[in-house]
Amino acid sequence: MKQYNILFLCTHNSSRSILGEALASTHTSGCFVGYSAGSAPGKSINPIAEELALEMGYPKTKMYSKSWDEFAKPDAPQMDFIITVCDSAASEACPVWIGHPASAHWGFPDPSRVEGSYADKRKAFVNVMNGLKQRLDAFASLPLEKLDQSIIENELRKLASI
Repeated sequence: MKQYNILFLCTHNSSRSILGEALASTHTSGCFVGYSAGSAPGKSINPIAEELALEMGYPKTKMYSKSWDEFAKPDAPQMDFIITVCDSAASEACPVWIGHPASAHWGFPDPSRVEGSYADKRKAFVNVMNGLKQRLDAFASLPLEKLDQSIIENELRKLASI
């Protein structure tokens, strides 16, 4: 079975995009290899995002904030799909990606901005995680190897509304 590289982008690469990377890499279909990056990467991963990713079985050693410039280099893994998960990253001028991968915006509110108890904050992260998982599940169910780039991109964009 072919594996597809999928890059999740967010501004700071500390929460939503990290969850996307972990979810894609641990997806039960085995068809994705997840990556994440940010336009202005932070210094650390949000502890709740890290906790959830570890619960998925994603290794801590792979979780760190990195610039999206790393994935525009000639020796970077070639992406099949690019997903922005925050509105600010979606509106920024992205690098030119090698291979011109299909892209879409799956926006989610920033869970790291939620105030209140630990339970309130964790719930916000779980909501983002569940939304990403639902979209990845639907995407993985498509016959990707049989679809052309424009149809895949259209399907990716449709998933933003579920």
